[in-house]
Amino acid sequence: MKFTVIITTPPYGHERAYSALRFTLTSLLEGIDINLFLIEDGVYLAKNSQNPSQAPNYLEYLKNCIESGAIVKVCGPCCKARGLNEEDLLEGVVLSTMHDLVDFVKESDKVISF
Repeated sequence: MKFTVIITTPPYGHERAYSALRFTLTSLLEGIDINLFLIEDGVYLAKNSQNPSQAPNYLEYLKNCIESGAIVKVCGPCCKARGLNEEDLLEGVVLSTMHDLVDFVKESDKVISF
């Protein structure tokens, strides 16, 4: 079984991104393959050097997702619009396009968006 998880919300402003990462990790633990696509303000989840003092570190959760086998792609045009480039992103996250999201959805059994 394969899920595609789409995250559209930024870290730390809402709990949706946190819930999405927890859902992703739980799915991986249950043996479900995961494609994770970061789009809109969700691209900030992959930004290196996050070190929040009053909240869980979402970047650590994203690292755990990658280490557990999630394929993580981030919308390149969304990154560009927000001043992010490949060097700003966590290792293992791939800059991509809407075509990659379409491919993720086509190959998935289920798609969920946060």
